[in-house]
Amino acid sequence: MYKNKNRMCKAVISGLLFLLPVFLKAQKVAPGITQADVCVYGGSAAGVIAAYTAAGMHKKVVLVEPGYRLGGLSSGGLGYTDIGNKYVVTGLARDFYRRVGRHYGKFEQWIFEPKVAESIFLDYIERAHCPVRYGTRLKAVHKSAAAITSIDLEDAQGKPAGSIRARVFIDCTYEGDLMAKAGVGYTTGREANNVYNETANGVQLKEKHQFPDNIDPYRIPGKPESGLLWGISNEALAAMGSGDKKIQTYNFRICLTNDAANLIPITKPEGYDAGRYELLLRFLAAKPAKDLDGFMKVDLMPNHKTDINNNGPFSTDMIGMNYDYPDADYATRQAIIKSHEWYTKGFLYFIGHDERMPEHLRKLMLQWGYPKDEYVKTNHWSPQLYVREARRMLGAYTMTEANCTGREVVPDGVGMGAYNMDSHNAERIVVNGMVKNEGDVQINGIHPYPVAYRSVTPKAGECSNLLVPVCLSASHMAYGSIRMEPVFMVLAQSSAMAACMAIDKKTSVQQVDVQQLQAMLKNNPLADNSIPEILVDNDDTAHVLLNGPWQKETNGGYGPSLYYIKATEKAPATFSFVPGIRHKGRYQVYFYCPKLPDLASVISVQVFDGVKNINASIHKSAVNVTGQTSGEWVLLASAVFNAGKKARVTVTNQGADAVVPADAVLFVPVR
Repeated sequence: MYKNKNRMCKAVISGLLFLLPVFLKAQKVAPGITQADVCVYGGSAAGVIAAYTAAGMHKKVVLVEPGYRLGGLSSGGLGYTDIGNKYVVTGLARDFYRRVGRHYGKFEQWIFEPKVAESIFLDYIERAHCPVRYGTRLKAVHKSAAAITSIDLEDAQGKPAGSIRARVFIDCTYEGDLMAKAGVGYTTGREANNVYNETANGVQLKEKHQFPDNIDPYRIPGKPESGLLWGISNEALAAMGSGDKKIQTYNFRICLTNDAANLIPITKPEGYDAGRYELLLRFLAAKPAKDLDGFMKVDLMPNHKTDINNNGPFSTDMIGMNYDYPDADYATRQAIIKSHEWYTKGFLYFIGHDERMPEHLRKLMLQWGYPKDEYVKTNHWSPQLYVREARRMLGAYTMTEANCTGREVVPDGVGMGAYNMDSHNAERIVVNGMVKNEGDVQINGIHPYPVAYRSVTPKAGECSNLLVPVCLSASHMAYGSIRMEPVFMVLAQSSAMAACMAIDKKTSVQQVDVQQLQAMLKNNPLADNSIPEILVDNDDTAHVLLNGPWQKETNGGYGPSLYYIKATEKAPATFSFVPGIRHKGRYQVYFYCPKLPDLASVISVQVFDGVKNINASIHKSAVNVTGQTSGEWVLLASAVFNAGKKARVTVTNQGADAVVPADAVLFVPVR
């Protein structure tokens, strides 16, 4: 079931691996060839972070983006960020959300407009002085032994667009094109459960995003001879847990607005066919919707905009229409993208204009339109299809369900995941005469877990100077948890730092000292040698002191757990966070207030700067927690701290009328 196109001989001459950087440096550069230390292929959010990181480490970097917009999904409509737990978002990924926050006048923010994200990604590239090759895509990969020596590019018309020679390459595309053309093994689709001893991989017929019983699948109800409605496959349901090559569905994350001054009406798209949406009518007849959320997930963005995602059995997901995408040529992929665009625009038009739709839903839909100030170069529609999953590398280590559930913990973590194992439907079929969706899996209760460095590196015999932080080595189930934009950014930064280490040490990416890489990520999280933040989590036992009957909770906190104390506990109780200041200076001190239903009206906190106490109060009304995060940072004080272990932050239950949490504190250096 696995693919490995153009695989090079596995025998690797180690001397060539070590001499490759020197060899490349000595070569005469031919016309049309760009020379770099690091080549990043794919201008996704991960690609931008990788390029910025490598440039910050004084490497010559070139970023290649087949399209004309940076940021991938993060600037392409996915503004309602899928997080899982903010604890896993570190380094430059966290810096991105801090920069979003500053734009909106907050400390950090996870919900944002597409144009705001794009402007921040462009700023990263500008500050890095990193050249970007827009509108050029991969044509060929050249290798010597197991190392990529150069790549050939072409423009959108297939005409030659030069070559890039680099010491290390990083594939940050959602499709894994560089990885595949480099002869690295990969897979697509879903493994059977028995491949990795998993429980929810392969074919799955579950109740989430599912049609109710007795929805007729035929054009003329009750008459199979009339044929199936559009979008329904005639394939039989396979055995539960069996593997196949079907791909979980794609869609667009849709940015609309209801601001009349900024609104372009939704009109009938090219190729519109109302018959494609017949199943929506049958679903609504069986399960009426009071508003648009009944069949779309409408999340609100700043400035009267949306991030709309799939919701329910018939929605924005174009189920079963993307199977060819991962291995398709550029023209076929573009046709698939365009068909998804037409389907989605037609779906929006149908809701607002088809007279068979309930009138109240039509009126609600007609309040929305395309924003004039978004995607102005692409007719106000996102150029980025939500490619939830395409190729997955068969690398040095494969992340599986066991990693996501904590049954197996890797020692070489260079990033963390924490999102639910989340896979969308892969097919729409007939089961017992009724239409059903198959493939959606939602497994909750995932706690932060490390993602292995080995999972972003190919097997040594296949490629020695390539890193793959997006199409990494993971089973379909594990990829469903890892595949979040913040995690991709974290892994991209780790990959870029590893690339620089491989160059400096004249070694392969597989031989990078992972412990040294982990230390670098901790001590230089912004890749600019600035003083790092100091995070003290309640689980950092060497840096916390607790007094009183505090209870531990493993859900809903920052990181693996949180502590709390109830108002019924009348005895005085304190919980102190002791950071250990390494660099004297001014710091802003933040307290993490988790989202708890019975949070105290006022929480008393005391900051000790080593000389004096600073009293602070957190009011429940000031904690404006959104649905996407487990809590929110609240500023306590700004003070100068000397190096040493005298500083501390102490929360108390004194005067509390409900639950008081003790979760995490953060010392942010004032730069």
